[in-house]
Amino acid sequence: MTRTYLPLDAADAAKYRTRVTLLGTAGGPPWWDGSDRTGISTAITVNDAVYLIDCGEGWGPQFRKSGLGPAGFQKGLDNMRAVFITHHHSDHMVDYPNLLLLAWHNGSDGLKQPIQIHGPGDRGALPPIFAEEKREFLPEVFHPESPTPGLVESSEKLLQAYALDINDRMRDNAKQDLREIFEFHDIELPAGTGDDPNGNPTPGMEPFEIYRDDNVRVTAILVDHRPVFPAFAFRFDTPDGAIVISGDTGVCGNLVTISEGADILLHECIDMDWVDGLMGPDSPKPDPNLMQHMLAAHTAIEEVGPQAEKAGVGTLVLTHLVPGNTPPEKWQKAQIGFSGNLVVGEDLMHFGLGEPRD
Repeated sequence: MTRTYLPLDAADAAKYRTRVTLLGTAGGPPWWDGSDRTGISTAITVNDAVYLIDCGEGWGPQFRKSGLGPAGFQKGLDNMRAVFITHHHSDHMVDYPNLLLLAWHNGSDGLKQPIQIHGPGDRGALPPIFAEEKREFLPEVFHPESPTPGLVESSEKLLQAYALDINDRMRDNAKQDLREIFEFHDIELPAGTGDDPNGNPTPGMEPFEIYRDDNVRVTAILVDHRPVFPAFAFRFDTPDGAIVISGDTGVCGNLVTISEGADILLHECIDMDWVDGLMGPDSPKPDPNLMQHMLAAHTAIEEVGPQAEKAGVGTLVLTHLVPGNTPPEKWQKAQIGFSGNLVVGEDLMHFGLGEPRD
């Protein structure tokens, strides 16, 4: 029987060996009026080592505010151990370059070990064009030489784009080579999985290990965020319990599989009433292209609870909220169909797992 967990303030959360911090809880690229939620990003801390999941807009200042890293000038990232990217949509990666380029200035005397960064590999095929037969003009392929790069290639090209700054810092300020600070990894899918990203992007499968150290074991599974592929959910098994981060997904059996028995499930959520009013067939500006993506690739308020119930999780935390300005009481409807503890996530909300340390 899993325990339930309630939000803690930063001081109380720091008493726990394992804790979860919501750095940012807004989903989607738009800037939401009337909301102070920042872009999607989460930190898991075990024995003071930090594991970052996604790099949405503003994650860096939020990380600083969270108090997870050491305070002081040019400190902060010293205890960051690894980074995990759920998928390559911009709202999950827009501030990824900040991690790479600002590490020099926010880590003291060279980082203790290379930060391991894991993310989706090359998609392998371009996604289909939605409603191609109805389009007057078809889009040209952007960067046809490599139109679907994975994390390793994207990271290398980002560093190349900032070559002027990097060379200047290394030559003028004697900064450490960035290639010694980070190690990049494409997440390799199990053999025979993902051969047809435009057909069945989420075949039933078991979670597979992508990372392990003395604090955590991290497993991944494909989730349904079509046409984006690969898109992952991650599970962090720690000495004090298990945390699952859904990534962006529609209702998906694989998400239930990886979440079974987890202590905390952080799950994305979308307000479909807002979607229908903004772009549905009876709205002032119908947008069938974006509408079909919202319906298929995200999980509605009324769908989240039953997913968590099937998995038997103790605490369901809603995050990646679209739109970011939906009133909290509406998100509370996700309790329907879920017998556990529901928490509507807020920026800089903390959870402690296990028992507090003396």
